[in-house]
Amino acid sequence: MTTAHGVATDAAGLLTDYRPGSSFFFSSPERTLLAQGTWADVPAAPHAPRTLPGRAASALGTAARSGHRDPIVVGALPFRPDAPARLFVPATVQRTGPATGAPPARFGHDHKPPPVPRVTIRSLPEPAEYERAVAKALGRLAGGGLQKVVLARALHLTAAGRVDAARLLRNLAAGDPHGHLYAVTVAGHPGNRTLLGASPELLVSRRGSEVVSHPLAGSAARSADPAEDERRAAALLESAKDLHEHALVVDAVARALRPYCPRLDVPSRPALVRTDTMWHLGTRVTGRLADPRVTALDLAVALHPTPAVCGTPAPAARAVIAELEPFDRGFYGGAVGWCDASGDGEWAVTIRCAEAQGRVLRLFAGAGIVPGSEPAGELAETAAKFRTLLRALGLDDAGDMEATA
Repeated sequence: MTTAHGVATDAAGLLTDYRPGSSFFFSSPERTLLAQGTWADVPAAPHAPRTLPGRAASALGTAARSGHRDPIVVGALPFRPDAPARLFVPATVQRTGPATGAPPARFGHDHKPPPVPRVTIRSLPEPAEYERAVAKALGRLAGGGLQKVVLARALHLTAAGRVDAARLLRNLAAGDPHGHLYAVTVAGHPGNRTLLGASPELLVSRRGSEVVSHPLAGSAARSADPAEDERRAAALLESAKDLHEHALVVDAVARALRPYCPRLDVPSRPALVRTDTMWHLGTRVTGRLADPRVTALDLAVALHPTPAVCGTPAPAARAVIAELEPFDRGFYGGAVGWCDASGDGEWAVTIRCAEAQGRVLRLFAGAGIVPGSEPAGELAETAAKFRTLLRALGLDDAGDMEATA
């Protein structure tokens, strides 16, 4: 595949060329993209998410008029709509098609990641406090007006030396090669942070008039025993609680897309989506744009946040999250991706992610709380979701980590 500068490369080559602090990396089952440097920032404007696509379009137009040969907007949207996004036009961009080959050959890495030495771990909130928060959320659900809320936990890891974000990204590629792999520099205090992860969930993609969203909701941890793993997958497909949680998300996605795609294909039942650590229920929603001027970023802003990361109704769920979560999510639960000058693009939901800054790594995982949820079960689900990052670090799982914290 030829890049913007005529250099042939593949997905493994682009991953090797990723540099924290100056690069943006995004890969999906459709393509791999590496952007370098910054041509122009998209101006941040808190409290105005609906104006974000217009500001991005303006930055793209200005870049094209000033001589940029391949303008594209890349970056991340935060969870909270009143927080500033991190979007910019990179100086250069390289693209290649979808990588092929069985995992982990997709990115050419087949080594087991070495354990991170001398790590201290702090859970926020502590497991028992998280269970109490789930119980409080269940009380709000019983009171009516709230159908679902997603409650998250964070793990704060402090290493003896600086976290190697590039190596961690390569290890994520080897562990979950068929999802959406991403890394982007976001602002922090002090200095900058690297947001990186391997998301299984596509918020939205646009290619010409074709629109695709693949929401996930309803989860079960994988098992190393093949028979037990198959049993868990089958049970998830028949779980009334998980099917209800999933339907809430799919209905919300369809409602958000119908103003743009009058005719949608929404399968009547979800299918199983498998990652290295989790089973998920997923529904692939497809449609065609009525107005070709609508961009991938327009669609991402219209969809975000779905009930998969927030809850429903969104205002009530946000209020419960603000009350019960003892940290600011930042870009966790947001979206990361790209949009080009034609309006095409891909945006993944920012889950299975971490923020790296110096010696500190902050991991995030959440669980959807609906009637029928049990505090211990939701805690176990977050622990299972942490494993995507923990395995990339050479650590076993969240339970073992918290036991040694």
